[in-house]
Amino acid sequence: MYSFSKKLKISAIVFMILGALGIAYGFLTVPNSIEDVKQLTEQQNHGHNEANAANEIEQNANHAAENNTGVSEGTESEHLTHQLHALQNRPYAAVFIAMFFFFMIALGTLVFYAIQYASQAGWSIVLFRVMEGITAYLLPGSLFILAFLIITVANGHYFYVWMNPDFYNPQSELYDEILVGKSWWLNVPFWMIRTFIYLLGWNIYRYFAVKNSLAQDSGVDLTHYKKNFKASIFFLLFFVVSESMMAWDWIMSLTPHWLSTLFGWYVFSTLFVSSITVIAMVTIYLKSKGFLPKVNNSHFHDLAKLMFGFSVFWTYLWFSQFMLIWYANMPEETAYFAPRLLGPYQLLFIGMLIPNFVFPLLVLMNSDFKRIPWFIISTGIIILLGHYVDIFVMISPATVGDHWQIGIPEISSILFFLGLFIYVVFNALSKSPLNAKGNPFITESEHFHY
Repeated sequence: MYSFSKKLKISAIVFMILGALGIAYGFLTVPNSIEDVKQLTEQQNHGHNEANAANEIEQNANHAAENNTGVSEGTESEHLTHQLHALQNRPYAAVFIAMFFFFMIALGTLVFYAIQYASQAGWSIVLFRVMEGITAYLLPGSLFILAFLIITVANGHYFYVWMNPDFYNPQSELYDEILVGKSWWLNVPFWMIRTFIYLLGWNIYRYFAVKNSLAQDSGVDLTHYKKNFKASIFFLLFFVVSESMMAWDWIMSLTPHWLSTLFGWYVFSTLFVSSITVIAMVTIYLKSKGFLPKVNNSHFHDLAKLMFGFSVFWTYLWFSQFMLIWYANMPEETAYFAPRLLGPYQLLFIGMLIPNFVFPLLVLMNSDFKRIPWFIISTGIIILLGHYVDIFVMISPATVGDHWQIGIPEISSILFFLGLFIYVVFNALSKSPLNAKGNPFITESEHFHY
């Protein structure tokens, strides 16, 4: 039996405490009024930002002159209001990005676990308890996601702009025919019902799958295994539909005018490769502590091979989504890529190809490297950082606009959810034997050689 080490437990708790303090700081220091934004802008105008501010004023003046209007007080007020909302969104966005990042690792691991059952794979059985431990985070992660989305409903027209009722009022200056046309799908009651269904369905499968897996250890027949086999097939069918809808609801609807038929698959690719990476890293950690004696270099090789393969798959979807939209050049589609490819997120958007594609391609292409634990760990850390940036670039442009940075709110959010993830996962690993001895394919897995 694995024992949750005191050192690791304390580290997780410290991460959570530091993260919670930093998150609180992020919320407490956001501007509360337009006057606060003005003061903040005046402070930023000193030093190296002074020239940029002067250029922006000059550009606004030139634009106003071209339209023979002048820079009106109303325009300035709208600009400051927009700035206020973006700055107030920053701590929300920081929390949501980190929250979703660790949640998707647990969800992706659950999918990988279900695939092993549905395909009756034999090589991966010695990793089942690792996967079950990682998926233990799914329930607390779901509760955080649900709580966050409920909060956004109360303040939705700042974070999810489509929740603003003015967009649906014909008498309002903000009336939006496109959002009215999408209101059958994008309305708060239906949106929350769908969210509850996704989370409930995923957690129900996880609960019964782990329960049956543990029961199979002492079972006299394959009843529990067969139940999991059937349940996994239905779960995967449910997941294929619900994951795309989740990506539309939670992330794509942040930019409600934009749509992409590839977006659900794109989110899945970053979810899946991150999950396989964490499975490999946790397995290597446990192996280094003297546990999982039947895990061998061939298991590491296959996990690293999947990390490599799905990194290429992610790149394929990254490029395909961009290429189709770039080639069609339709304004309602290219609006998504304008801030990412040409605007303030350009460095992140293009730069994330290095940790998410170039680095794993160069390092994990070699078959021998796939068997070396420290190579896998090093590559895994880079991949996870790259996919955090991927989630960051998905969410930040629509929520904080040009006011993005990696500061206290972002780092604190990562620390808090990392600490929670470590605590939940390793606590769950200590609750059950690490050997799924009742699985009918356990012998094949113990003797697996590639």
